[in-house]
Amino acid sequence: MIKCSDVSNKISACLSYLKQGGEVPADCCTGVKGLNDAAKTTPDRQTACNCLKTTFKSNKDFKSDFAASLPSKCGVNIPYKISLETDCNKVK
Repeated sequence: MIKCSDVSNKISACLSYLKQGGEVPADCCTGVKGLNDAAKTTPDRQTACNCLKTTFKSNKDFKSDFAASLPSKCGVNIPYKISLETDCNKVK
């Protein structure tokens, strides 16, 4: 079972990238991959999605374009877009 604290810990290395862009830190990609690996079931993926949205709402400096490009920059295939517009209930 994924908790929001797990999600926050895994993406903590991504915070500077999410604010400013540029190079994605290697430890950020490690966290993104770890989060993706941890979210194996539909409920876990929905929880991770909702936690990401909560994190983004509380950090007004984050740029949605940087968030959306994060999985591809890290070579991770996430089955939904990391965006405030994503309906996490539809994530499978």
